[in-house]
Amino acid sequence: MATVGIDLGNTYSCVGIWKNDRVEIISNDYGNRTTPSYVAFTDKEILIGDAAKNQVSINPHNTVFDIIRLIGHDINDFDLHMMHWPFNVVKKNKKLYIRVKYKGEDKDFEPKEILSMILKKMKEIAEAFLNTQVKNAVITTPAFSNYSHYKALYDAGLIAGLKILRIINSPSAAAIAYGLDKRFTRERNILVFDLGDGSCDVSLLTIEEGILEVKAVAGNNHLGGKDFDNRIVNHFVQEFKNRFNKDLTSNVRAICRLREQCERAKRTLSASTKAFIGIDSLFENIDFDTTLTRAKFEELNQKLFQFIMEPIEKVLQDGKIYKCQVHEIILVGGSTRIPKIQKMISEFFNGKELNKSINSDEAVAYGATIQAAILSNYNSEKIQNLMLLDVAAFSLGIEICGTMIPFIDSNTTIPTKKSEIISTSHFNQNYIIISIYEGENNLTRNNRLIGKFKLTKISSDVPQIEVTFDIDSNRILKVTAVDLITGGSNMTTINNIYNRPKSKVIKRMGAEAKKYHTERNQVAQRMQARNEFESYVYSLRNSYQSILKEAIQESIAWLENNQEAEKYEYEHKRKLLEKFINDSYANAYYASPKSRLPHPKNPWSNTSFKCYMGKKWELDPLVSFLKLSHNYWNIMEKQQLGTMQEFRNEAYKFS
Repeated sequence: MATVGIDLGNTYSCVGIWKNDRVEIISNDYGNRTTPSYVAFTDKEILIGDAAKNQVSINPHNTVFDIIRLIGHDINDFDLHMMHWPFNVVKKNKKLYIRVKYKGEDKDFEPKEILSMILKKMKEIAEAFLNTQVKNAVITTPAFSNYSHYKALYDAGLIAGLKILRIINSPSAAAIAYGLDKRFTRERNILVFDLGDGSCDVSLLTIEEGILEVKAVAGNNHLGGKDFDNRIVNHFVQEFKNRFNKDLTSNVRAICRLREQCERAKRTLSASTKAFIGIDSLFENIDFDTTLTRAKFEELNQKLFQFIMEPIEKVLQDGKIYKCQVHEIILVGGSTRIPKIQKMISEFFNGKELNKSINSDEAVAYGATIQAAILSNYNSEKIQNLMLLDVAAFSLGIEICGTMIPFIDSNTTIPTKKSEIISTSHFNQNYIIISIYEGENNLTRNNRLIGKFKLTKISSDVPQIEVTFDIDSNRILKVTAVDLITGGSNMTTINNIYNRPKSKVIKRMGAEAKKYHTERNQVAQRMQARNEFESYVYSLRNSYQSILKEAIQESIAWLENNQEAEKYEYEHKRKLLEKFINDSYANAYYASPKSRLPHPKNPWSNTSFKCYMGKKWELDPLVSFLKLSHNYWNIMEKQQLGTMQEFRNEAYKFS
């Protein structure tokens, strides 16, 4: 089974495979090497990728994007962002759901279900290229992802039919891509700055002899290209209101169309100082034409640009490295193309030249693919001695009297293990609840609860309880508690990806995902059958219009009147048309004296052929045969023919 690397981006995703001793980034069915992380629901089907993104302006309420920002979070985290989502985000059973209309009915999906559809699409892209099943994958995530985020990613993989071998943070994946062909004999400090559409991630690493050791990570999961777009959109919404006294925010489709143009303008400004925006009938038949200068774009996003420097400063502080000690600054992510951002980073490092040698759109998938090859034990000298040592992004600890007691500090290299002795706060306790948190605050109420378990059979006096945190390279955390006096013990495993039984919820989601996948395949097969039949009909019209005119016209009319026919209907109609044409050829062939074969019917009469499209035609077999040959035109030039019998006679003389 093939193992792929997937960059699961907030706006675009990318998949690669290790083949012929190198990384091969795989193009999708549109010929694009990156696929939009969009899922759309219509009255007839589910669209994923380019097809979903292309129709967002006409179906905004049912087109889902920004999914990486949604997973692993509570609905309360999105007060400021929900105004920019045209789809509905609802809270149900204390969980976050996305509500869309599919086949005329309201459907609620958890974010990880939507994510699984994108993963399934990337899996299909790889399988189409490899012509074999793909079961295993290494996927990427923002550097500052929490345990809820990781669990959602693993669950999405299960639903999509993928075993996730490992999840690595995006900047570390880019560092692997950078380090593939580098074998530095002396330790070098590398800073990877990854600014995509959904997050800003920074990793500080050391690289020596193929070993990449992450020293520190930092990031902001709500700072990226989408946020720059939001500022531009808000600016032009206000401009439209000032010019026309109309409020665009009342029309979701208008906002979506404006957003598309703002995204284009932002990209244009990476290479030009001015971008033009023109939208016909944007709102109430009003055409909107305007311009955006690079200076205005920088002014609108000045505060956001300042925020991107914070994670850079934090990784240097946590990694205990001065900025003058950084040897390479690697830029990754589409938003790093913004000139202002490049200038700010370069100036922060005292004018140091930035490394833009790796493909900013594909570098993360490239690194994930290399990691997938390493974990799959590919026999290659290139990756033999390549190793990534990652870190825990957040501190991990337990709660004692509302206080966070850290066991594993943030930016600790994993795998790692640590034990501490604790006791109870009261005498004569029969049990103790071990609550496990992640976060940097001293108070647990400001951190995130990721698990808990109960330890019974503890000493009634002053128990001595040894708590052990053991985290491996896949961020699987085992927490064990043992009473050293009574011997009572218990444990829990957080984010256990090995031998984890599928819950009823995951099984249900997996079954539903298969159903949706089958429906998408049926639609795709129906469209393919229609396109093949349509292409066949039009190719006949272009080649033999004079002979098959009536049959072709009837076929075209049938196609126009049966846009939503089933796959078997298109295939059946094509077979009937092919049979008619083949029979016409056969009659013409048997009618020729050169065939020397008896015809089952009288070859000398004007044979009535039943058109297999549903009509009767009068078509002389010999005329059909001769019209399909160049000889027909030569005969017509030699003499003017009279009766059909004379035509036959002259034809035989000529042959």
